[in-house]
Amino acid sequence: MPYLLNLVYLLLLLAAMPYLVWKALRAGKYRQGWREKFLGLVPRRDGRRPCFWFHAVSVGEVNLLPRLIEELQGHLPDAECVVSTTTRTGMELARKKYPHLMVFYCPLDFSWAVRAAVRRMRPDVLVLAELELWPNLIRSASALGARVAVVNGRLSEASFRGYGRIRPLVASLLRQIDLIAVQDETYAERFRWLGAPVDRVHVTGSMKYDGAEIDRDNPQTRQLRQLAHFADDDVVFLAGSTQEPEERLVLDVWARLSAQWPRLRLILVPRHPERFEVVARMLDSLGIAWQRRTDLEASGPRPDARVLLVDAIGELGAWWGTARVAFVGGSLGSRGGQNMIEPAAYGAAVCFGPNTRNFRDIVASMLAHQAAVVVKDGLSLGQFVHRMLECPEEADRLGQRAQALVLSQQGATARTGALLQGLHTGAL
Repeated sequence: MPYLLNLVYLLLLLAAMPYLVWKALRAGKYRQGWREKFLGLVPRRDGRRPCFWFHAVSVGEVNLLPRLIEELQGHLPDAECVVSTTTRTGMELARKKYPHLMVFYCPLDFSWAVRAAVRRMRPDVLVLAELELWPNLIRSASALGARVAVVNGRLSEASFRGYGRIRPLVASLLRQIDLIAVQDETYAERFRWLGAPVDRVHVTGSMKYDGAEIDRDNPQTRQLRQLAHFADDDVVFLAGSTQEPEERLVLDVWARLSAQWPRLRLILVPRHPERFEVVARMLDSLGIAWQRRTDLEASGPRPDARVLLVDAIGELGAWWGTARVAFVGGSLGSRGGQNMIEPAAYGAAVCFGPNTRNFRDIVASMLAHQAAVVVKDGLSLGQFVHRMLECPEEADRLGQRAQALVLSQQGATARTGALLQGLHTGAL
């Protein structure tokens, strides 16, 4: 089985090679971590402390783990936690968030690479965030005595249908996982149907609610607000995690409304670093007075610039705390949405587009509690922002419902941490 998987992976890699080379040359992607990814030459862990290896694919999963790691180390102070990731942006953020931990690229799921990585890392527990069912990695960890856990697990309808077509193979893999902690009962039932042992599936809730900052006056948000020289009467409209063509739609909305509301400030935070320059050129072409986030510290804010382009990684969570009105990107394009919990937790008036398949359960909950609004296009986005500016009481009510929902859902991290402790000690 591992050899067949190796062959499949190699064929897929060869088919994708032209695209990977193009992205490496054009956007600087896929240039790092080759020794770790293809040979499993991750750092060699010394000592005999118990080890929890957390794997977080990219930015979203990296942001998910800090409180869980803190929870675990609070109860198991002798445990060593290490973090792996897959993407360049995930690695950059992980190094910022975990400067005191060992951080490395996770090997690709070739049998030789994952076997080497597991031997060098010697984990007692391998913790996979959300849904990273890599067969060779899971088998290698189990074969070398590690327990395997999935945390904050989710299984979308599309993934469920796909796995259902190879149910016997998936069932065999799921039986090698010792703990599956999922976000809700729907996901739990899907895992059980695919063959996960019933006693290993636990509903813990979504850890994403726990990671959300509630206080707008937290130190990082306060520092950013001061850095941008936002005044008390400024009204911030923030579009975060945007993709093409969302930045242009947002700019059109801001341009239409800025004359009527001269204190309206716009913050643009593209999802991917390679879009920073694309959006910068767009702003130049429109003749808008704007400024880069990376220029604020060097030259201070431009008095005439009412548009800020955040060309920095890992700050969006804190910038959301400045927003009165929030548009969550990746939802009018094809990506499937981005995390809308962060602006909701701050009590912003939140909207997003209809394409939110990656956050279907969270969206359903927010809409059921009248805690967010779906906009279909640039026109309805403009109408939403206009209404929030014209009726601030309505914006307040929307934001208050959103924040109340987040507060009501918290606690998943503590429940997950307790399960991981039980898994390590043998109580589970």
